[in-house]
Amino acid sequence: MEKQIHPLVDKRIEDYCIKHCSKETDALRFIDRQTHIKFLKPNMISGSWQGSLLKILSLLVKPKRVLEIGTFTAYSTLCLAEGLQEGGVVHTIEKDPLLKDFILSTTESFGYGDRIRLHTGNALEVMDEIEGDFDLIFIDADKANYPLYFEKCVSRLNSGGLMIADNILWYGKVVLPVHESDKETKAIMRFNDMVCQDDRLEKVIIPLRDGLMVARKK
Repeated sequence: MEKQIHPLVDKRIEDYCIKHCSKETDALRFIDRQTHIKFLKPNMISGSWQGSLLKILSLLVKPKRVLEIGTFTAYSTLCLAEGLQEGGVVHTIEKDPLLKDFILSTTESFGYGDRIRLHTGNALEVMDEIEGDFDLIFIDADKANYPLYFEKCVSRLNSGGLMIADNILWYGKVVLPVHESDKETKAIMRFNDMVCQDDRLEKVIIPLRDGLMVARKK
C-alpha cells in the first residue's frame, strides 16, 4: 500500500525554481548553515524557496502585527519580518526552550531584535497571553493541533489579513488511505476542511515543498 507521495514536485523542477528565486540574505544563509550543522531535523527549516514566498506575501500585506506558531531556528521569522510596517513586530512562539539562545542571538546579531518577540511554551496557551489581533499568521508547528490553531487564529485575524499554514499536504498522505492511529494526517485533513468550509476566507493550496495553505480573511 502506498504510504506517501514525496516529493510532490520533481526535484529537477524544485532546483530550477530555487535557482530562479531571490537570493538569500547573509542572515538567512547563516541560519540555514547553522541549522544543518547544529540541529536535528534540519529539513524543518523553511528554506529559500518557501522563504521567498513568505517574504513576498509579507511585503504585499505590509503587516503591523504578525503571529508565527513554530519558530524552529527563525528562518521563516526573518522572512516574515521583512514586510513589516515601521514599528511592526513578529510575535513568534517556539515550544522547545533549547532553541531560545540560538534564536535570540541570531535575531539580535543581524539587527532584527526590535522587530521580533520570541515567546516560549505551549502555543495554545501562549497565544492567549499575547494581546491584540494580527495582519498575518503563519502556522508551522505540531500538526496534531492544527484544527485548534485554526479556531484560535481565524478569530484574531484582521480583515484583509493572511493566514498561512505549512505542511498541509503532509507528504501527500492527505490523498491516501489514513490509518486510524495517524493523528497528524487526520488533524491536517481536518484543518484543510475547516479552512475550505469557512466562508470568511478566500483560500488556495500551493504544492510548494510539503504544501502551503494561503487564506485571506474577507
